[in-house]
Amino acid sequence: MNHFQVNPIGTIHHSEEGPCIRVDNAYIPALKALEGFSHINVIWWFDRLDDEKSRSLLQTEQPYKGAPAVMGIFATRSPQRPNPLALTASQVTGLDPEAGIIRLAFIDAKENTPVLDIKPYTPSFDRIEHPGVPAWCSHWPRSSEESAEFDWDEVFS
Repeated sequence: MNHFQVNPIGTIHHSEEGPCIRVDNAYIPALKALEGFSHINVIWWFDRLDDEKSRSLLQTEQPYKGAPAVMGIFATRSPQRPNPLALTASQVTGLDPEAGIIRLAFIDAKENTPVLDIKPYTPSFDRIEHPGVPAWCSHWPRSSEESAEFDWDEVFS
């Protein structure tokens, strides 16, 4: 098996101003020209579930109401996976490139979570006009904006 080395480029932080990414000083030059992008894709590490048990979980019992009784982990957004990578598309609410701070509207990562990479959200590559989903989740929101008002407690088993 091949092994890959990844290094965090920053960390997630939460305050009364909302979530943000603090980019490590060495990577601040990589923020140049990020201004103007309304959203970014944040690739982060589920560091709190990076253990042998979590990495070996390949199937899980019905995590969502109405879903199949057993699901493969690749059909879920579970943090328990062979490589604990996460991806969140988030609106940029503020950018201070000199300080290495990217303020976000939302991110589903905890305090001090390692950020591995940031990519600008561009509709030509990231947006799918008519995505298909299984019937059991077809009633879920069609966008992250709609998700903010959705009762997710009604979804999880």
